Amino acid sequence: MQAANVYRLGIKELWSLWRDPMMLVLIVYTFTFAVYAAASSMPETLNGAPIAIVDEDGSPLSQRIVSAFYPPHFRPPALITMDEVDPGLDSGIYTFALVIPPGLQRDVLAGRAAEIQLNTDATRMVQAYTGTAYVQQVVLGEVQEFVARHRAATVLPVSLELRARFNPALEKSWFGALTQIINQIAMLSIVLTGAALIRERERGTIEHLLVMPVTPAEIMLAKIWSMGLVVLVAAALSLQIIVRGALGVPVQGSLGLFFAGATLVLFATTSMGIFMATVARNMPQFGMLVMLVLMPLQMLSGGNTPRESMPPLVQDIMLAAPTTHFVELGQAILFRGAGIDVVWKPFLYLIAIGAALFWLSLARFRRTIGKMA
Repeated sequence: MQAANVYRLGIKELWSLWRDPMMLVLIVYTFTFAVYAAASSMPETLNGAPIAIVDEDGSPLSQRIVSAFYPPHFRPPALITMDEVDPGLDSGIYTFALVIPPGLQRDVLAGRAAEIQLNTDATRMVQAYTGTAYVQQVVLGEVQEFVARHRAATVLPVSLELRARFNPALEKSWFGALTQIINQIAMLSIVLTGAALIRERERGTIEHLLVMPVTPAEIMLAKIWSMGLVVLVAAALSLQIIVRGALGVPVQGSLGLFFAGATLVLFATTSMGIFMATVARNMPQFGMLVMLVLMPLQMLSGGNTPRESMPPLVQDIMLAAPTTHFVELGQAILFRGAGIDVVWKPFLYLIAIGAALFWLSLARFRRTIGKMA
């Protein structure tokens, strides 16, 4: 193997990418607008939930409950009748329908058990999960204050001090921006390397390489270092301009250590992209295959959902995915400022997984080139 061949072939890949405007647009979009939009649109705990109230009591207590729901958590409550509850929920007009029965205030003042019915559209999972508990808190708070006849904070024998580390203001955009960078590095590296090989096959330039004094390993390494370099540069610019600049997200740890881990995961994911390109016959097939691979990688690697909440079998299977260990080291470095003494295990896993994927892809690539020859 000659390093000069790997270098020149890599330069050729960079020029081919430069002449592909659609890929350039994809790279720019992925590390600019996609990162900013994903970070700035992270959902709040509860925001603008539509709620309807059936007030069959018409008492001061029921009016207090109605007036307790206000923006930004809820939209102004719609006062409806009992016959409008089911149609409103069925058509998706309301997420919550609170039914206040007649005689509520009388039963509360008399010390009798009273019931209030809350109907929830559970198809809106996020709002239903958080909103149900919030509605209960609001209703019970208003009832307690009405019975006590004054508003006062309950004095508990224990004082709980809450301290949030690494994100004191609990800004969801901080988490979303950095997680999106981690996900986009893996996604774009697979797409770029696979598309580069598919593009050469469709244009017939792969046959030109077969008659040149180059080996399959040199061709693969050229695609890996060139496309990996593009992703690293784009990620570094996005981290500085979009994440730190536009979104104002602080980065806790060493960027050098993070990009060292990114280099290892790029070695694995670019090899994966080449393997997928040898399986697919054309670009549409490659696109469908990318979707089947990327969705589990992004959803089950721990970036969007904690791995601890997944079934044990899924956790064990995803240990073979390079993105699992990249998410672990990326979050540790960028969020918590961890050093190599903390993230050395993910680094070792990435080296092993990258080597295995490279040799597997190289074997498949050699067979594919042999058939073409």
